[in-house]
Amino acid sequence: MTSLKDIAKKAGVSVCAVSLVLNGKDKNRVSEATAQLIRDTAASLHYEPNMMARTLKTNKSHTLGFVTDEIITTPNAVRIMLGAQEAARKLGYMLITMNTNNDKTLERQGIATLKRYHVDGFLYAFMYHRVVDVPDTLRKLPTVVVDAEDAKCDIPSIYPDEFAIGYDATTRLVRAGCKRIAYFGSEADIIAQTKRLAGYRQALQDGGMRENPDLIVGATEYDNADQRALKLLKEQQPDGVFSFNDVRAASLYMAANQLKLGIGTDISIVSVDNLPNITAVLRPGLTTIELPHYEMGFEAVRQLVAIIEQRNKPQIEPNQPFRSSFETRDILTTAHGSIIERDSAVAVSSPTPEEALKQD
Repeated sequence: MTSLKDIAKKAGVSVCAVSLVLNGKDKNRVSEATAQLIRDTAASLHYEPNMMARTLKTNKSHTLGFVTDEIITTPNAVRIMLGAQEAARKLGYMLITMNTNNDKTLERQGIATLKRYHVDGFLYAFMYHRVVDVPDTLRKLPTVVVDAEDAKCDIPSIYPDEFAIGYDATTRLVRAGCKRIAYFGSEADIIAQTKRLAGYRQALQDGGMRENPDLIVGATEYDNADQRALKLLKEQQPDGVFSFNDVRAASLYMAANQLKLGIGTDISIVSVDNLPNITAVLRPGLTTIELPHYEMGFEAVRQLVAIIEQRNKPQIEPNQPFRSSFETRDILTTAHGSIIERDSAVAVSSPTPEEALKQD
């Protein structure tokens, strides 16, 4: 088993420096270059910390509880867990995951079990953005809410900037020269619907356009989305559509094909999600705003570990490049997703930095 002395010897540094870095206590004590050298050396030697010894010394288990409604069974939102798992591993923590399937009894039992295992903190995560009542037992422990907002605004929460999603998608269509921009939204009474619609309206106003109620249409996935999409394109003849998500965008593609409309020429479509199982098959490629699931999971662990260890957020690099930025005000953090440019929206001559990101 690789020891701290082995790492120090190969890196040409002191054992003390190695200990500080690998225990996340190197800020202002070890230079960033030396700290990175130590991390790289530890990785090359396949260093694994002695968790039992660390627990006895620090009275911490270096485990995190990940309690979720149904993320594990959801292909897109599962990236929250993947981001959290990666960040936890980089910081020397293990993630213990429990999927409750929205069963509150199972949730209570699971939290109680994780507490018996002496987890150091909890991620309370959800499949989609909503306001939630955090269990009282979690309010007494280090906890971060992910893809949701704590109803009492007492617990740190991280979630997508839904208004910015609506604003950015619609602005992209304005810059493409669209004059009749529709919003193909959701019929569900959820935060994403309300705020994305507000972002759509603000972008129209800022673009010098008047809102047309006939161009705002709600639909339900796998129920009436195909029919509503066809009616919207046929009767209202928009030249641009902001779609609430990729599933509804697929209905718009079907309707455009039936009406012999060229996607990316006759009509531009900008969506939300960037679901691989949909974007991989739609042609032309779907321009969409990627929900920052992976980034939110990664960032949530950084915040949680900072609370547990009572220090600044640890500086660690993700294995995948972030496509999102964060804004934190007090204990609330919003994640601003990026537009993934493909071919469903008319190209603009000079893209903004956010639009410059392109994925084939």
